[in-house]
Amino acid sequence: MTAAEQLTLRLLSALVREDVLGLRTRGTIEQRADGPWLELPDAALAVPVAPEGFQSEYAVRLPLLELGGRELAGLDAIVANLAELADTEDRPGWTALADECRQTLATMELHEQARPEVHARLTDLYGADPAAWAGPAATLGHDTLAAYLDHPVYPTARGRAGLSNAQLRSYAPEFHSAFELRWLAVPTEALTTHGEQPLPSWWPTPAWLGLGDTCPGDGWTTLPVHPLTVGAPLDEALATTGLAGRAVLADRAYLTVVPTLSMRTVAVADDPVCHLKLPLATASLGRLNRRTIKPGTLVDGAAGQRLIEAVLAREPRFAGRILHADEQTFAHAGHELLAVLLRRCPAGLDRAVTVPLAALLAPAPGDRLVLDHLADRFYGGDPLALYDALLELLLDWQTTLFGYGIALESHQQNTSLVLDEEGLRLLYKDDDGPRVHTARLAATLGELAPSPEEFDDARIFGDDDRALTDLFTTITGHLCTASLAFGLADHDRAELGDALSLLRKRLTEAVDRLGPVGDPLRTDLLDAQRLPVKAMVTAGTLLTKQRSGAADINKHYTSGPNYLLPSHLLPSHLLPGYPLSDDRPANRRTR
Repeated sequence: MTAAEQLTLRLLSALVREDVLGLRTRGTIEQRADGPWLELPDAALAVPVAPEGFQSEYAVRLPLLELGGRELAGLDAIVANLAELADTEDRPGWTALADECRQTLATMELHEQARPEVHARLTDLYGADPAAWAGPAATLGHDTLAAYLDHPVYPTARGRAGLSNAQLRSYAPEFHSAFELRWLAVPTEALTTHGEQPLPSWWPTPAWLGLGDTCPGDGWTTLPVHPLTVGAPLDEALATTGLAGRAVLADRAYLTVVPTLSMRTVAVADDPVCHLKLPLATASLGRLNRRTIKPGTLVDGAAGQRLIEAVLAREPRFAGRILHADEQTFAHAGHELLAVLLRRCPAGLDRAVTVPLAALLAPAPGDRLVLDHLADRFYGGDPLALYDALLELLLDWQTTLFGYGIALESHQQNTSLVLDEEGLRLLYKDDDGPRVHTARLAATLGELAPSPEEFDDARIFGDDDRALTDLFTTITGHLCTASLAFGLADHDRAELGDALSLLRKRLTEAVDRLGPVGDPLRTDLLDAQRLPVKAMVTAGTLLTKQRSGAADINKHYTSGPNYLLPSHLLPSHLLPGYPLSDDRPANRRTR
């Protein structure tokens, strides 16, 4: 199947899952000679589907649709014709989606060209066996492998708005290229800074950058700038903040870095335990999902880390098993393009293999999965045993947090396996988007509980569990655990029923340990007929926030089937037909 056909299937499946144009709730399943079709009679629209079960009853099985009795293929034609069915005020979103598709398709084709060369380079750098890629530098190799995989939900995730192939080759993680940063000297009084640790010895002074005469004395601080931000985006940011003519961009590039899986975060080549999160003037996972850094998220990330550490101090059984990057050092000039987070990864992992969950199903050099290599070295060649070990620790930890009134947005990119002779541990980062049950946190942590005033985003705190169970389900459930269960089955590493039964068993055990406080997870996740599902295309690209009603585009939901229900309701059995009801409150539904 071509890259264009793969992307067409992913896009159409996402539109069905998110009920775009009423496909799911107004459509009906009709059996034709070649299989089931989802038909929307009032729009004379039909798409060929097949039972799926992961976040949607059905996925599209052929890269085409039927409109007015005529068969359409090709991304441009499909998107253009669907746009004609949308409300006029939503047409700009469809235009943006078409652009995303073209950008993503070009990136997918570039990936196919570059992958053999990149795999060969990774082998030269780190060795033939990814299960032996130990230490913080080699971890970047796993990030590169993960970057070739599609996102479990968002169909055009490999695209980055407005970037050329040459820019991707130079700066994107899938090409594992090193480059040097640019630096801005800023009057110190114009910066808000946080963190008690001294800056690393490699952090430059203005004099290092050749700005000793222009920026004399001690009243200056240097701020790293991603090369992709230099130019019009940086100039506009300086003008907006009143720093134009005051801050000075050094002509000299300095400090070699390598991109992590999150393209805007780079690792320092000579000190790879240190990462710099830098704003980019691009978007991914939707046109509204900009890769800039809002200053408030730096505040929230630091406060989130302190919150997690307060819980760990009360839960000694997780000592040394749950690790967290230090994210207390940051600076910003009051603008989302003038900011930096200095992340320090934990020390002592030089002999450990650290792998983001997002990399487990990625093909490694030689085309075996990363998961296979790890299972061979650490779990006697049994991928399901590795999956089980992950479930036990991850679900124990996340349900423990829920007991304190906390749910983390710790998705598959922000959660890493740490494997060595000590067994399996987990490493977390980026805790700027949690949801917190205010009263339960105060009751469980007492004086250790942070005040809501320590966070910038008022949406983090609330008075009920629904925001927590939604986040737990969509992140810990769908992205971190269930996507792996379905992936194991897709790659013939396990039977789907076995993997999902194991997931339900470990989740049930973890919820049971909580006692009555775990009842919302039991009700909203284990026993619910339908589960919340991220509506990322709707909220991130197709609709404005005013039209979607999304307070947070990453926490805007539709619903899908519960793959965790007892075995007679698992996806391997007969799936319910359409139309399907959506039992979520109306204000949570996709338009």
